[in-house]
This record gives sequence, structure tokens and C-alpha cells, in this order.
Amino acid sequence: MRLPALFSDNMVVQHGRPLPIWGWSVPEDSVTVTLAGKVAHAKADHFGKWHVELPAIDAGGPYELKVSGRESRAVSNILAGEVWICSGQSNMEWPLELSDNPQEEIAAANYPRIRLFTVPRRPSDAPESDVTGSWSPCDPESAARFSAVGYFFGRKLQQELNVPIGLINTSWGGTRAEAWTSIEGLCAEPALKVVVDELQASLGGSVEERHRRYAQIRAAWYSKLPDGEAKRSLSTGWERPEFNDNSWKTMRLPNYWQQMGHQTNGVFWFRTTAEIPASWEGQDLQLSLGAVDKTDDTYFNGQRVGGVSWADEPYSWCTGRVYTVPKALVKAGRVVIAVRVLSNFTGGGIVGPGSDMNIRRMGTTSADALPLSGEWRYSIEQDFGPINTPPEPPPPLDANTATALYNGMINPLIPFAIRGAIWYQGESNAGDSKRYAVLFPRMIKDWREHWMQGDFPFYFVQLANFGSTDPLAKGNWAGLRDAQDRTRALAQTGMAVTIDIGNPTDIHPRNKQDVGLRLALNALALTYNKDVEFRGPSYRGLKIEGPYVRISFEHADGLHAKGALSGFIIAGSDRKFVVANAVIEHDHVVVTHPDITAPAAVRYGWSDSPTCTLYNGAKLPAEPFRTDNWEE
Repeated sequence: MRLPALFSDNMVVQHGRPLPIWGWSVPEDSVTVTLAGKVAHAKADHFGKWHVELPAIDAGGPYELKVSGRESRAVSNILAGEVWICSGQSNMEWPLELSDNPQEEIAAANYPRIRLFTVPRRPSDAPESDVTGSWSPCDPESAARFSAVGYFFGRKLQQELNVPIGLINTSWGGTRAEAWTSIEGLCAEPALKVVVDELQASLGGSVEERHRRYAQIRAAWYSKLPDGEAKRSLSTGWERPEFNDNSWKTMRLPNYWQQMGHQTNGVFWFRTTAEIPASWEGQDLQLSLGAVDKTDDTYFNGQRVGGVSWADEPYSWCTGRVYTVPKALVKAGRVVIAVRVLSNFTGGGIVGPGSDMNIRRMGTTSADALPLSGEWRYSIEQDFGPINTPPEPPPPLDANTATALYNGMINPLIPFAIRGAIWYQGESNAGDSKRYAVLFPRMIKDWREHWMQGDFPFYFVQLANFGSTDPLAKGNWAGLRDAQDRTRALAQTGMAVTIDIGNPTDIHPRNKQDVGLRLALNALALTYNKDVEFRGPSYRGLKIEGPYVRISFEHADGLHAKGALSGFIIAGSDRKFVVANAVIEHDHVVVTHPDITAPAAVRYGWSDSPTCTLYNGAKLPAEPFRTDNWEE
């Protein structure tokens, strides 16, 4: 008798709707399932799969789930409440411990009626039936590494609804929406035929042939990047414990060095010290650094104890480093840990999470570990400068293979009863907003069709401001935001606007509190019928009055600007936009420019990283909009 990982101790089941429960036993086994006084019977098929549907139960608990056949299983400490899927790419995956005010937020994360489940990353070329993992009550330890957006969303719901909340985080950084859509979903939309064709081409031939082709393509691509290895030299002795690094600067780790002011690629050295207790002497140690982006060589008192090369391991940028320090090197007293980090495009550094940065005796728990996160000394061995490279060729099956994450990280969750889903993704699709305008709503429909729980609520985050701050720059993100906005035409959808809380130089803005809150406001208003404002000022219409354009809004009670009103651009019939003058008049905004006497169009927040200052009385930002439909 086996149950899916979702049916484990401390789980939350959805109250108020029928509960699908399934598992595996021996073929033809008669199975009885009981939960909260509800009973259902089933017979396993010839593969051993069985499935029942229990009647709805009320919120509350704790309950016990009992499954009996030739063998029996029991799941305890179950609560019934509201269950939400939390999915997307890195800004959904981003943990609480790396968000704003982490120490205070983690210390306060004691919500035993919120339960957390994280789906491990797993691409698959065929639909999987189960995942690994388990439910955890929300406490400082479990919350620290959970999705910050998911946590803040769930915390607000629990506070307002006073029922248990179950959060299932299934997200993966850097992923495209195609990967989260099933093959049936892609095939159902003729405009996505090219995605299906690309998938079939990439999976052509045997597994060995595909990987051999990929190895050749990736080696040719990598050979064009500076690798820092030809010039590598340890003659400086920066790995040695006796080296004097007092003249080096300090950097708080984990972190990307780009976020600490070094807008470059190259080779950085990091050094710190630890005090080894006398009781550890002569014992093997485990040295953990968390993820290192991208290649590392790690030294313990001058001796290399490990390293991962990005040239050989495509996922080295997110692979946790765990190295064994042999007992022969372990002496009591002060030791020096030195790490040489190479990054030859995008971000670089020792990026954690911080809870994974420690040293301990082999086989002991983190409670006995010496923490290594904090201030490290650093110096730059080689400075490559900024590097613009073509995208890395994807492996034949990776996180961005179409359907791969649906197969490995969504399908195993179906048909677990849920209330709805929240989604934060789009950065990886920003180069093709036209396709995304078709793909994203198709993905939502696809999930709903497979779950067979109707048009369940689906709330998503519109991309935050990031990139060029030029209000007239025509980047990719405005178009992607527009595609997201148009997805609200689907029933039971809502959008959290974050155009005001991003960071032009950091694709991972740390303010996840407001993101979770704004998603929760959508749910409270649209799903739970609470009387709360859930949208900022949204474009309703315009009236051209000579050289002036008067913009009217919905959700505009308390319309005001934080500081100077900005974010508006205006154009005449020549379609050449300029930064506009704008003033608030009651619940309207009047837009003009002295050089445009016959205005034809106005846009707001229509660039990669605009400065947007228009809000309503609920402190929610105005939504980016355009009054034209001109082809970009």
C-alpha cells in the first residue's frame, strides 16, 4: 500500500469540496478510505492504482486519514482548510530568508495552521505520477526556505479567513511557461504548433544520440566564453592560511557580486575563518556552501577539498556545494576557508541560501554546525568586464523543455483538491510577448482541464520594474506585461501589479511582502467575497480636449501621487512618444506636452523599468496601460 507524497502527516486538505484520494496497492485489492467520518471504497486496477472521492468536509481538524486493504496506512495531524498551488519561476521560488527583513520575518513565522509543501525540481519527458517531499507546519525553520511570495500570501489569508492554509510550492527559477504546459495543452492551440514541432525535433533519436549532439553544441558555445582557466595561477597563494588578506574588502554572503556593486564577470576569491572545536579534531567534516554561480574551487586550510565546474555541469549555478574535509586536515583552532569563483556571464557569487552555508562533523545535524554565512573577505583575480553572450543551448531535456515541468512537477499533483493557484513568471518569456499572449492563457486552461475542478481561481503577478530606467526605451518587458494584463479576460483570474516595487538592477526584488499581499487581496475580493480593494487605478477611457488628454480610471478612490507624478508618455499621429506632463484633477489625470498640439495616444508605465507614482487610496499602484493599439 502506497500513498502519494501529498498524502502525508501534517497535510492540509481542501474543505468544502469533494476530496479525491488515490494510491497504489496490489492489483485487484479492495481498499477502504476514511477521513473525518467520511468513508469510501475502491478496487485497485490491474496496475494496482486505486482512486476514491470522499464527500466534502468542514474546515478544522486535526483529522486522521486511514487507508486499509491487504495492508493499511494512516496519515495523521491533517487539517482541512484552503489549499493553494504556488508556481512559476525564480521570483516565486525565492525564499523568505533572502527577502526583505529576513531575520524579523523568519522569527515571526510561527503559524502552525499554515502547512508547507515544496515539490522538488524535476523535469520529465513523460507525465509522472508522484513527487517526493512532505508537509511541514509553518515555523521559522520551515518558512525560511519556503517561497516568500507563497508564505506572505498564505499568511494574509490565514489572518483574514481564520482557517488552515495549505501551500504547495512547485516552482523553478529561469523557466518558461512552455515547460509548465502539457502536450495536450500545447497541441490544443494552433498558434503553438511551432513549440510542439521544436519539442519533437529536440527529442528525436535515442537518448544517447541526443546527449551526444548536445555535448557537441554546448562545447562549441562554451569555447567562445572567457573561462579564466588558461590564466589560472595559484602563485599568489590566496588559498593558503598564512596569506594576509587584511587589505581585502568585505562582502556579505550569500550574495551575487553584481548586487554588491560589481557589474562585471570574472574570477573572485572569497575567504573566511572558522574555529574548529577540540572535540572535532581528527574527524571528517562536511563543508557546505549552498549554490555557487557558476564554477568554484574550494580550499580548507590551503588544501583543495572540492569544486564544481560549470563547463561540465550545466546546473552548477544552482547546485549546492557539499564537500568532505578529510580527517587528516582537521585540527583544533582557527582554519581558513577560501573559495575561488568563476562566472563568465550573467550573475556570479556564492549565492546560498545562507542556511546551507556551514561546516559540521560528518553525520551530525545543522544544530551542531558552525555557520559560514556573513562577512567574507574578497578580492578579484580576473575582471572580464560585462559579457553579452547568446543564450546557453538547452539540454535535450531540461527545465525549459516544453512540457517537462508540467510532467514532473504539476501532473503528479493532479487531482489533489485545491482552491486555486498563484503564479509569478514571465521573465524568461519576455523576448516573445506575442507568443506569451497565447501561451499563458492556454497554460491556465490546460491546468484547469486536467484538474477537472472547474475554472478554479488563478492569480498572477505582473512583472516588476527591471532594466533600463529610460521611460522611452522600448524593451521587452512592457509587451510581456501587456500579455499578462490581457490574460485577465479569462474567468476567475486576477493580477497583482508590482511596477512600483521592483529593482532596475536586480531581477529578484527583495520586497516579497507586498507581492504576497497584493495576490492575497485578489483572492480575498474575488474568491472569498471580502469587501477589500484589490486593484490600483486601472485605465477606463480617455477624452481628447485640444492639446490635453483626460484619462479616467476605475478603482480610483483617493487617487494621488507619491511625490511628483511620473510615468506618462504621449505621442501625436507620428507615433513618436515623449515624456508627458501630467496632473491629477479629482479622479482623472490630465496629460499634455507643449510640443504636441494634437495628441493621439498616451501610455503609462510602458517601459522596462519606469518610475510610476500614481496610486489610489488603498495604496495600490496604477496599472500600466496604453490608449493605442499600434503595432510595436
